[in-house]
Amino acid sequence: MTRDTMRPAAGSSHSYSNNDDLDILAGLWEEAPFARLPCDAPSELKDLVEDIDNPKRVYAVHKASRRHNFQQIVQRYIVQLREGCGAEHCVTPTCFTCRKRAAGQAPIKRYNTTSARTLATYLASQDHPENGLCPNLRTPKAPPAALSSLVFVPKQRLHNDRATGTSPKPQLNNSRPVSPRTNGHNGRPSTGDPRERDRPTNLTRDVESPKQKRQPGFEVVEEPVSKDHRSFAANVFGTVAFKMLEWLTPAALEDMSQRTKAFQEEPDPDRRDAEPAKVEASRDNGEKLRSRASSVQPNGASANGRSLHKGRQPGKDSDSKDDHQSRDPPPVSRSTHPRRNSNAKLRTSNPSVPKRQLSIDPYTQDSLADDPYPGLLRSPRGNAGSTDRGPRGPKPTGSALSRPISQLSSAGYFDHVALEKMPPPKALDLKNYLGRSQLDGTRTSELSGPKQLGVPSGGSSDRSCSSGSGEAIHPERESDDEGVLPQTLSTLHADVVDFICDVMQDDGTAEKHMLEPPSATKFHNGHPGRGKMLKRKKLASGCPNFKLEWKLFIEQTLFNVLSDPQLAVQSFTKQGQLYDSHTLWYCMLRMTRVAPSLVFHSLWIAAGSLFAPPESLLAPRSPTAKLFRAKESLSNAEAGRLMSICLHALIAAAPLITPDPSDPEKATQKLYDMSRIRSHGLSLTRSGAIAKQPTELCLQYEDAFTDDLALRLARRLFTAINTRRYFDALCESNRDLDGDDSQPEPDVLAPLFSQLNFLHSDAVYYVLDFSFNERALHETRVPILLLDWARAVMLSDWSGSPVIKGDGPFGGALALMEAMYNKRHELLLGDAQFRSEYFAERLDTVQMPIAWLSQVSTRQKVHLLDYPFIFNPSTLVTYFRSINFSRMSRSYEESTSLQDRIDVIASRSSLTRHHKEVLTERLRAAATKYLVLDIRREAVIEDAFNQLWRREERELLRPLKVRLGESTGEEGFDLGGVQQEFFRLALAEALNPDYGAFTVDDRSRMAWFVPGSLEDEWKFELIGLLVSLAVYNGLTLPVTFPKALYRKLLGKPVDKLRHIADGWPDVASSLTEIEQWDDNGSKGKLEDLCITYDFSTSAFGQHVIREMQPSASSGADEESGDWDHTPSEEEWPQFSKTASHASWNPAPHEHNPEEESKPVTIHNRDEYIADYIRYLTTVSVRPQFEAFARGFRTCLQPKSLSLLTPSLLQSLVEGVQEIDISELKRYAKYTGYDEHHRTIRDFWSIVKRYDEDMKRKLLEFVTASDRVPVGGMKYVVFNIQKNGVENDEVGGGGNRGRLPTSYTCYSTLLLPEYKDKETLRERLGMALENARGFGFA
Repeated sequence: MTRDTMRPAAGSSHSYSNNDDLDILAGLWEEAPFARLPCDAPSELKDLVEDIDNPKRVYAVHKASRRHNFQQIVQRYIVQLREGCGAEHCVTPTCFTCRKRAAGQAPIKRYNTTSARTLATYLASQDHPENGLCPNLRTPKAPPAALSSLVFVPKQRLHNDRATGTSPKPQLNNSRPVSPRTNGHNGRPSTGDPRERDRPTNLTRDVESPKQKRQPGFEVVEEPVSKDHRSFAANVFGTVAFKMLEWLTPAALEDMSQRTKAFQEEPDPDRRDAEPAKVEASRDNGEKLRSRASSVQPNGASANGRSLHKGRQPGKDSDSKDDHQSRDPPPVSRSTHPRRNSNAKLRTSNPSVPKRQLSIDPYTQDSLADDPYPGLLRSPRGNAGSTDRGPRGPKPTGSALSRPISQLSSAGYFDHVALEKMPPPKALDLKNYLGRSQLDGTRTSELSGPKQLGVPSGGSSDRSCSSGSGEAIHPERESDDEGVLPQTLSTLHADVVDFICDVMQDDGTAEKHMLEPPSATKFHNGHPGRGKMLKRKKLASGCPNFKLEWKLFIEQTLFNVLSDPQLAVQSFTKQGQLYDSHTLWYCMLRMTRVAPSLVFHSLWIAAGSLFAPPESLLAPRSPTAKLFRAKESLSNAEAGRLMSICLHALIAAAPLITPDPSDPEKATQKLYDMSRIRSHGLSLTRSGAIAKQPTELCLQYEDAFTDDLALRLARRLFTAINTRRYFDALCESNRDLDGDDSQPEPDVLAPLFSQLNFLHSDAVYYVLDFSFNERALHETRVPILLLDWARAVMLSDWSGSPVIKGDGPFGGALALMEAMYNKRHELLLGDAQFRSEYFAERLDTVQMPIAWLSQVSTRQKVHLLDYPFIFNPSTLVTYFRSINFSRMSRSYEESTSLQDRIDVIASRSSLTRHHKEVLTERLRAAATKYLVLDIRREAVIEDAFNQLWRREERELLRPLKVRLGESTGEEGFDLGGVQQEFFRLALAEALNPDYGAFTVDDRSRMAWFVPGSLEDEWKFELIGLLVSLAVYNGLTLPVTFPKALYRKLLGKPVDKLRHIADGWPDVASSLTEIEQWDDNGSKGKLEDLCITYDFSTSAFGQHVIREMQPSASSGADEESGDWDHTPSEEEWPQFSKTASHASWNPAPHEHNPEEESKPVTIHNRDEYIADYIRYLTTVSVRPQFEAFARGFRTCLQPKSLSLLTPSLLQSLVEGVQEIDISELKRYAKYTGYDEHHRTIRDFWSIVKRYDEDMKRKLLEFVTASDRVPVGGMKYVVFNIQKNGVENDEVGGGGNRGRLPTSYTCYSTLLLPEYKDKETLRERLGMALENARGFGFA
């Protein structure tokens, strides 16, 4: 389980003080810009606006606090790397103390400042960076070493030096001073817009009284240092931007504040001139406090050593305190409303200055994860503290405000006084702070003080600046009220997403990113019944635009909604269900093209709630209550919806592939090709061996799937999958202990698969309308890209070992792929889409599968072979055969070792010859190296049964050797061909329908068990053993079984019509017609067909009908319950061989034809189909199949069978019946010929024109098998050897010449060189049609 940030437990020596966190939030609340709804917003948005009273929900505060925390961690890592903790037994690898102790007497080099900063930045950027900190490390109080490069120079001296052309401390590479500067316009960063130069600094006043900006008496410059310009680390991590990570830490700021005291003792003339204006502007503040606050410090740092981050965007929102202090407040506001102190520090000795308000009332709806201070920080709302998320009406005329922020952050409340002993908040009359329009029941647009960058903001109710949809509007003069709060939209539905994305794209304020396309426009057709489009109001001429205001408001909205799991789910839910997949993907596509970093980060925060345990695990009586912290939890349904939203955001990050109207399949092929390329771990391909796509598209994929924030979100989501399932397992255990029979919650992935069930898309409510080609492409896009994201996480996190963490991102990605594989038919996916050849190419094909047999997978550790669907079928066959070969080799070596010991004992002992023979005979079974079968051609199956009966398992596992027909003088060397001939003859006799053990379907020609067969069960077991021996020795068999048999052998259910379609096509066709029957159609009702709830089959020449009993999973008929029997494992009647077929009668419990069976109707047809399949494949043949399965599993390791799919096992047993002559020619070898010889060219020309039957005869004539082994022709040995030259003269005795012959033992065709092509065709055809016997033909 992961968490947003590490929060040390209470009482930990390493935890930050609560006061520090509160001071930081207090200072950020004072300095952060407040987002407000701009004046030109459409009136429809007003009902969706709400105030934010929690500082942690303000995006500017959140962003600045993250920056501050990152600086703190970097500083601690630098101290850890350069100085160490000093503990005697430190074991942290990156700690200097541990490195020094491990080095012993050897010299150790200390990191320099640049190297330490480089490593510290990397370590602090990892997931859970706090885990890498040394537990013995103390918070550094000394200033960082990087501060030594800063020099404080008096301004007069610096000016004199510049005038004389000298510089005491020149800056290297034009390094900028520490203190950032703005353009001087209201603290607003320059955007490059020429209109901005003419914009007034405050929209609430037309003219701002001029005031000279106060200048400090010194400047800060950086000492020149020697730097290797060829060093990447020196040029990147040695810049001012990275040095400021150390300069802005509390210890550095404290040191700089002390160093500036020398320059603060004597005020300069400018400072004396500006003093009266400061006193008038803020007479409640002390002169000394204001003087310190105005000192030049890096990035607006306070003099007490704490960093005040203002929450601005880098490079755009860096306001200096001097800029805000130089602003002259309006006289009216100064006389009636005390202005917020813009230069207030984190702690101030004067709490009487009005500021942005917070309260210490409990805030129970904070959705940010891992909040250790619930209820400590909460700002009041203007409307009596309402906490509703929905739209609110006009505010009341009065309210009570809690204590100002300065009280919360003062030392008197948090340094020495406990929170519960604090005095109650003071009630302040809000009427004195409200404008006239607010007293009348409406809210005027207000400024939130100087730090709001002059943003005219809209309220949640009607504003005085709006004048109708068709008229231009003029921004009203806004009150300088300090009680306003930041605003945000409460929801993001599809229309709002389109509007805010269009605003950012039109204004040019969208984030620059690497995703393709860079921007996305609306390409849907809307939806019937949808209202008018949202549009901004027209502004009167001369009014400034609101680009920055819209940017702040939209960013705040995206952060507020997407980082809150409840708001995110509510935003994309309509009519009680989640948006359809296409609409949800479209919304995420639009948002990720205007603010991808913000979207991914906000969803990452929301995904943290997936790790909160369910309420049942937190119950006081639950055994697991002490294992988890109490947090706001989500149900599996809510968690699944949130996960679906986040996964669609990842899908939207991929490059957009649009359908081509002229060739719709082209876009689909692009998705498949790119998925294949990335499954090999490749960014692009130079050839078309795997798939060929443009390099530009390949690089766009690489940019998307390597995006750091998107990968971080994917890792958290995949980790949450197994975490939620672990919670479900704990809840199930608790229910078992309590005896609770309630139904468990659905799986966390159930909402996602419900969205993606494209086979039943008719029941989905589509929010937006897209074209047919778009929807068809989307059905392919979503599952393919989900698999690509799973692979991206797997490839980035894989360490090269086949054993991986099951509860981490890798294990979660495998869990997602496994769930999708189980539902691949509903997702319209094939087996090939799940394969990831990257892993197979880097794993050992022999040792790895053998080690897997002894691997016990747990929730923490799993093996890659536990998920065989990610491997290619030929790779799985290799692993399967490696396991069999390993067992065979071990058995062979054991027998060889035992035989050697017997020989040693016999040679050294004084045993007589008789005793030696007795000893050898008794140990013959244990010491024999091979499993030898001596078979007569006239009794193949009888000899096989007699010699395999009661064999020990260790004998069966040895290499097989067959002697076929040697008793009659037939010659043969068993190098594989003799075995093929033996199995062909044995199984042909065993599966003969005349023997009554198997029947063959007339249409499919597939063999199946005879229901109630007269043959003994041990014969079925031996037939299964023959099949097991063939698979174990790597041989294919000339048999054809339905796929249902292989599903049952692998323990998979047979309950779908597609499972029986190949073996019983007529039955499957009839049942499919019943399944698709429409009672309202022209054919009438289903019961009119007079189909009864019976199972019918043929046995021993008679038609047998039995009434079916419902299975345990089937329900009774809804209309009547006379057939609602208790589910049981019904036994099919078995018969003795002594019974005559002519006199055979049904068993007593056989269905009586005179009794009327229940008809099949439209209501019970699903149960009828399921029960019919069950009777056909299970009930009627249960004894025969179970015996066959026992024999089949004799030689095969049970765990190794889990590597195989039913189709793959069928290929292993039966081989591939389609023969590709071109492939056979490619892998053929020649002796005495070459591929360009005339005879060889004539041979392949003749063979290519053969039909399938003749091709099989040719392959059987040479290799003794008419099947191609799994893996293709490259595993077939096919040699063509020259066997002399045929002369034109006819030999004596009427001999017309030699026919082609073969060594099937060696898979060699003996082909004479004939005089012409026609002679070769005639002789080869004659040999294939009349091939008999074995050996040298």
